[in-house]
Amino acid sequence: MKRNATAVWNGSLKEGAGKLTTQSTTLNNTQYSFGSRFETGVGTNPEELIAAAHSGCFTMQLSAYIGEAGHEIDSIETKCVVDFQDGSVVSSHLSVQAKVQGISEADFQELVTKAETNCPISKLLNTKISSEAVLG
Repeated sequence: MKRNATAVWNGSLKEGAGKLTTQSTTLNNTQYSFGSRFETGVGTNPEELIAAAHSGCFTMQLSAYIGEAGHEIDSIETKCVVDFQDGSVVSSHLSVQAKVQGISEADFQELVTKAETNCPISKLLNTKISSEAVLG
């Protein structure tokens, strides 16, 4: 399986702007710019997209592990914060809130750590990855 996205940029770094389009067209000529990356401009940015990819991938992986352990999931919500400093992504932190029937806190935390380590986006990122999880 291969997935793709396309970026088109016009102009200089600070005055220019770009558009992102994904294969699925979920992003379709979606605006990004210096302002949306480093200031408060309208549009997305690479770090926000990495956070979306990491939170989505991790949540799916955790769901798979919980299901394999025989538990029913009511909900899992994951927020990812990507820390971008001095031109590098230096960390990705996952905050998880989940409602899962019949799972112990210890088993839940073990599966969170397993998903944190093994989701494909975690494997892709060469940065510090951490998580905190609340079972409700």
